[in-house]
Amino acid sequence: MTQGAGQGPEVRTATLRDFRVPAYVHDVPEYVQEPGHDPAPPAPAARAQAEPDPAHQEPSYPSASHPEPAYAEPSPQDPAFDQPDGYTPTQRDLPVINRGDTVQVQIDTEPAPRPAEGLGPLYVVGDVHGYLDELIAALYEQGLIDAESSWSAGTARLWFLGDFTDRGPDGIGVIDLVMRLSAEAAAAGGYCKALMGNHELLLLGAKRFGDTPVNSGAGTATFQAAWLLNGGQKSDMDRLQDVHLQWMSRLDAIELEDDHLLMHSDTTSYLDYGDSIEAVNDTVRETLTRNDADECWDLFRKFTKRFAFRDESGPEAVRELLDTYGGARVVHGHSPIPYLLGEVGTEDAADGSEDSRPQIEGPHVYAGGRAIAMDGGVTMAGKLLVQQLPMDS
Repeated sequence: MTQGAGQGPEVRTATLRDFRVPAYVHDVPEYVQEPGHDPAPPAPAARAQAEPDPAHQEPSYPSASHPEPAYAEPSPQDPAFDQPDGYTPTQRDLPVINRGDTVQVQIDTEPAPRPAEGLGPLYVVGDVHGYLDELIAALYEQGLIDAESSWSAGTARLWFLGDFTDRGPDGIGVIDLVMRLSAEAAAAGGYCKALMGNHELLLLGAKRFGDTPVNSGAGTATFQAAWLLNGGQKSDMDRLQDVHLQWMSRLDAIELEDDHLLMHSDTTSYLDYGDSIEAVNDTVRETLTRNDADECWDLFRKFTKRFAFRDESGPEAVRELLDTYGGARVVHGHSPIPYLLGEVGTEDAADGSEDSRPQIEGPHVYAGGRAIAMDGGVTMAGKLLVQQLPMDS
């Protein structure tokens, strides 16, 4: 199965020079330069404005010269709003539940699945959204890269769960880093791979289709308008090259590692694309290859769905996915943990001050212990999570 992060004969890059890694990827912050130092991710003085995912308030444009888009989704309170079930691509506020509505369950610890012979430990990374410095710090803290931002984890396996761009300052820098680490990890006997997130689909659509109207199910929409409304950064679009587009378009949507079903979105919409992992990944890639704006929009729309595992029906939704694709636990990004915990009502609530920042210490285990949420809310001054699997609880 082709893996867009650099594994397999179809997409393996022959030389490192093709990755076109900018020099700033190697500019490691001072706090990771000291040998033996145990860093903590910095708290940037000026973060990009927090925005819901994929719902968003008024768009924040990269420059004053950028015109306001003519399109925005109607409010769900509008009687004319005819949105498909679970679809919230540009709605301002995400549904919020109280802390007690998602239960963190202690489950019996099962023996850790043995990885394939010769492979090292398994790690997953939540949504990055352009926060390159925070990603470098988190990978360094786990011992996956060294002070030069080079792969240092030998035969370890690293999976990114998608959403590399938008909202944060350097989405293309994040992609360049992940592509380079893929080659370096493979040379060391490990691997670094990545999944398709809804923001990869959004960026691909904005680049390919621009202002071409699509049938959104709630009126006329365009990828360009949706991309801007959901944190699209002009600097990312200006630096987007063919190598980035090819890499994103080849990413898998879902994978199974050591009994963990890895996916970006906490939705059962993957079931619409096939009854096996291979079928889902092939269908998603074929959809992108056909280059039909409406088909790609529908794919993006389904990948924006969320919260399928959070309420009383959550364990059953997880079981449906696991029964179909295999595994004992679902591991996902996409929905920020602060929403799942009911700590904030909107992403506007996190203004960057110490009192308002979500206190996220690690992944959120819920749905009867069978789902692990990995989006720590880095876009809302939360935490960029890198976690070794399996987790005990």
